[in-house]
Amino acid sequence: MSIFRKKKTKKDDPLLFELAKTKLELETAYSNFENVTDPDLIDCSIYEVNAVQQRYKYLLRQLKSDETEALVQL
Repeated sequence: MSIFRKKKTKKDDPLLFELAKTKLELETAYSNFENVTDPDLIDCSIYEVNAVQQRYKYLLRQLKSDETEALVQL
């Protein structure tokens, strides 16, 4: 019976927690990129920014997919 299921709040969603954490990591990566001067560190920072951006996009897709599935189940 779905009446007795605990409704999941946004605070309880681990996906939202990961998304917020990844957003902070992205801000940190951008900051690192803006502050390095060595060419090798610039390359490293670019790779880091790209990697975190891809993870952020992935988490957004997962979140949208979960919301769509929740709406379909209603």
